[in-house]
Amino acid sequence: MTPIGDDDLWSAIGDPTRRRMLDLLLADGEGTATTLSDRLPVTRQAVAKHLAVLDRVGLVHVTPSGRERLYRIDDAQLARAVAQLNAVGKTWDSRLQRIKRIAEAIQQAKDTKK
Repeated sequence: MTPIGDDDLWSAIGDPTRRRMLDLLLADGEGTATTLSDRLPVTRQAVAKHLAVLDRVGLVHVTPSGRERLYRIDDAQLARAVAQLNAVGKTWDSRLQRIKRIAEAIQQAKDTKK
């Protein structure tokens, strides 16, 4: 499986409905568009479109099950996504700390001029 592209990942998990679907699949272990739509405030067709996005970035596996398609979380791809999100979080934490130090230095310079 290829690594998730940042833009594709952010797009896939940036949507609250898709995040809720991931939560439901993690809790239940698997689900179909029908079972997920019963628990979400969107139509089955909308759920199917959201699942297609999650499938495209590799966050879910799909298996035919009769007339339905059964979706499961891809644990390895989810772990890679979590690692990417953690890396971005660390980068932004570092940037915010630098901004804080700059702002404090500016404030301190203003305070000493008074």
